[in-house]
Amino acid sequence: MTARRYLIAGNWKMHCRQSDGAALAADLAARVGPTADPRFDLLVCPPATIISPVSQAVSGSAVAVGGQDCHAQVQGAHTGDIAAEMLADAGAAFVIVGHSERRTNHGESSATIKGKAAAALRAGLTAIICVGETEAQRDAGQAESVVAEQLTGSIPDGATASNSVIAYEPVWAIGTGRTPTLADIAAMHGMIREKLSGLVTDPGAVRILYGGSVKPSNAAEILGLADVDGALVGGASLKADDFWAIAQACP
Repeated sequence: MTARRYLIAGNWKMHCRQSDGAALAADLAARVGPTADPRFDLLVCPPATIISPVSQAVSGSAVAVGGQDCHAQVQGAHTGDIAAEMLADAGAAFVIVGHSERRTNHGESSATIKGKAAAALRAGLTAIICVGETEAQRDAGQAESVVAEQLTGSIPDGATASNSVIAYEPVWAIGTGRTPTLADIAAMHGMIREKLSGLVTDPGAVRILYGGSVKPSNAAEILGLADVDGALVGGASLKADDFWAIAQACP
């Protein structure tokens, strides 16, 4: 089995201003210190408006910073959008693309997400490519086929284990307090691992994160599953104690 370091990523969504965002980041930076824990990498993805101050707050520590979305183009007449190169310029090393809230609330297709992921690679960022089914799709027995189709349509040419991460987030588990069974998570991650063959050059080394109501009380059992290489954490990432507890649950 290829050794993969865990990645614990916090998606702050539309939360935090400069002061509380920088304070949260500084708290995490103090816990991590200048050298990454041998078990995991820690990442925070604040709103684009505070990437720069958050990057400054974690400077000198092993905490990484990422964005929550990017545009496919380098620049141009795209009011309200942000280029991957702009995220990198502000201090980001990662960017989330294809989150279900983008797919649903903004009607983003897998083709659109593929373009954004390609832009991330172009800018030297690591793309966290999100996939996941709705409750209706799972109830209809379509969960694996939906996720497989999203993977095929969203992963860009040139994707490797060093520049791409996959995040599986069942849409119905995000922010609801509900999670799939451990068997369901293991089965989906196993399918994703198999599906990556032919889509990336080194499928066995790609990190696959689980997201959807991850919290300190369930982190250890989820992170202990085969092919679960970390977590994409929403609400719990806004509380330093909870986010740190999730990271400490890595085997």
